[in-house]
Amino acid sequence: MLYIISLPFQLNKVTKMETKFYDNGIVEIIDDNVLIREIDDVFGLFFIDGCWRSAIIVRKENITDDFFDLSTGIAGEILQKFSNYNIRMAITGDWANVNSKSLKAFIYESNKTKRILFVKTVEEALAIFTE
Repeated sequence: MLYIISLPFQLNKVTKMETKFYDNGIVEIIDDNVLIREIDDVFGLFFIDGCWRSAIIVRKENITDDFFDLSTGIAGEILQKFSNYNIRMAITGDWANVNSKSLKAFIYESNKTKRILFVKTVEEALAIFTE
């Protein structure tokens, strides 16, 4: 049987990256490079290895520093795309030393939804995504 999928966006950028796959459509990006610099970069993450993903785990280092400067609007745009396409995201890293009050509040509110997570480890993300 042949299935034709019509995507609501074009995959103009397909970046090769190292990944690790888990059950339930969860994928971890284990690449050391910055892979998310702008909004268009996230679409390549949604359709990794030819399959739509339910959740994506990335390292803080995989995302441009501009993402964490909320005044740029990049974080809001990117997380809105994840929400629009019903894909969960976890960003792993050390969040204890965040100095920006607005970023702290953003992380706190995001973690409450359990859709966009800022966690320390991949294990934490997997535990929440598989609840």
